[in-house]
Order: sequence, then C-alpha cells, then structure tokens
Amino acid sequence: MFYILIVWILSAVALLITSRLVKGFEIRDFKAAMIASLVIGLLNAILRPLLLLLTLPINILTLGLFTFVVNAIVLKAAAGMMSSFKIDRWMTAIIAAIVLVIVQLLISFVFNV
Repeated sequence: MFYILIVWILSAVALLITSRLVKGFEIRDFKAAMIASLVIGLLNAILRPLLLLLTLPINILTLGLFTFVVNAIVLKAAAGMMSSFKIDRWMTAIIAAIVLVIVQLLISFVFNV
C-alpha cells in the first residue's frame, strides 16, 4: 500500500515537472496533479489497452512510436475530464507524452521505484 502511494505521488510530481517544461500543458497545483495522476492511471488501465489493440498495425509499422500518440490521447482525455488540467493542442499532448515518459524514467531511476 505504501509503495502505491509513493508511485502515485511521484507520478503527480512528474506531471508537475512536465507542466513546467512543456508550454501549453498546464496543471493548476499539486492537488490537481494528484487527481490528474489518478485519472490518467485509471484511463491507462481501461482505455489504453483497447487503443493499443486497435492501433496495433500502425504501431508495428512505426516500430512502436505510435505509442506516444496513444499516450497523448490518454493525456488529452484526462485533461478533458478536469477543469484544472489543460492541454492546448494535439501536438502539445504528443510532446508532453514524450517528456512525461522521460521525466518518469528519470524519477524511477533516481528513486528506484
């Protein structure tokens, strides 16, 4: 249980860092980042597998790079559900998805989670 809480907090921190690095990707505060992290986690559990299955042929053709577009769709869907989380354009969502993966990778490397 403690591990899940730590991962949730670190995911919210990654969202906040991404919001500072990517223009047009805005999260109001840490509370909003925590809620956004929860919403993204739920969408990743429910929507992302379906999207990956539907986009499997194009994902194979692009050698997996289309996964960033699927991640952007999940981010954009989460932003659409919340008023305190905004993404201006689709290109911003794709860039934010790439930056978020890098930030989460760095955080998991530093904190060993």
